[in-house]
Amino acid sequence: MSINTELQDGRPADTEGRLDREIRVYDYLDNLGINYKRVDHDAADTMEACAEVDKILGTLMCKNLFLCNRQKTNFYLLLMPGDKKFKTKELSKQINSARLSFAEAEDMVKYLDIEPGSVSVMGLMNDKDHVVQLLIDEDVKNSEYIGCHPCVNTSSLKITTKDIFEVFLPAVGYEPRIVTLVGED
Repeated sequence: MSINTELQDGRPADTEGRLDREIRVYDYLDNLGINYKRVDHDAADTMEACAEVDKILGTLMCKNLFLCNRQKTNFYLLLMPGDKKFKTKELSKQINSARLSFAEAEDMVKYLDIEPGSVSVMGLMNDKDHVVQLLIDEDVKNSEYIGCHPCVNTSSLKITTKDIFEVFLPAVGYEPRIVTLVGED
């Protein structure tokens, strides 16, 4: 995977060839006055590729999982540390929702305007009807920074967790539910 190992401050100077959904993230963060670092790279579509990016960003590797219940009436965005194993049963108990599974790609696009492999907390800015419930593992909440994609998996951002919780989430109208995931058998 090719990564520009130099961290950039803020948005790219040249936005030619970048998707509108990515540019909207930069516009939104800039309008909120949130500072962020950025690194551009080839598509980071595996946890291993994300780990390489996270070394450059100096952030906690974060898994972003888009989930739903069996009836597809409840959708969830789960942010958890990349080194924790996801246990459906463990999360289901905490949120009182049986039969969780990964949501379909169409639902990801419909509610978050994100393609598979690019899931990110930034997609919540596109969920105007607040269909998706935000779940954040306590270890992510307690970290200094969050690394996330700007709704595309060819760039990654480093944002303070404080800015996510105190500026971004209130601006998009989201109150996260904090969960405790052990991830062990």
